[in-house]
Amino acid sequence: MRHVAFIRNLNQGQRGHVRTADLLAAFEAAGCGDPAAFRSNGTVVFDGDPGAAQDVADALAASTGVRRDVFVVSLDDVAAVVAEHGGAPDAGRRELTLHAPVTIPLDERTRQEAARRRCRVLQAGPGWAVTVNERDRESNATPVVERLTGAPASSRGIPTLTALVQKFGPG
Repeated sequence: MRHVAFIRNLNQGQRGHVRTADLLAAFEAAGCGDPAAFRSNGTVVFDGDPGAAQDVADALAASTGVRRDVFVVSLDDVAAVVAEHGGAPDAGRRELTLHAPVTIPLDERTRQEAARRRCRVLQAGPGWAVTVNERDRESNATPVVERLTGAPASSRGIPTLTALVQKFGPG
């Protein structure tokens, strides 16, 4: 089965960040098959065990000295999110955020926290949330989800995920 990894705060090729070759080597060292970097934002598509993400995080920490969180979702689940949200008139302002395996309640506290950051949480499940930003070219989901869960998170925009699904197809 194909999976997609979101690596938090990793921008390949930027000064002080992991090179793409080193990123893919970390996935291979963790036993992930056929890893392919997508764009330069720490998004990797791979085959195999999604639990290998911890090994990837360990390999990256060993090679760079910096610990980065790695979140994994199946390519099929990404394709389902794209199918549901990609055609919305505001799809360009929507994001998928991966985080610790808890479900964010869609309650007043969540609404207020998201509103402080000019966004709304549209859907949430164990380890994921879909948000929409009030303004174009803003990305507010990660800080909102981190505040709500008290743990790290990483987000990708629906347009990026649409291109990913078009390139790699559903798992």
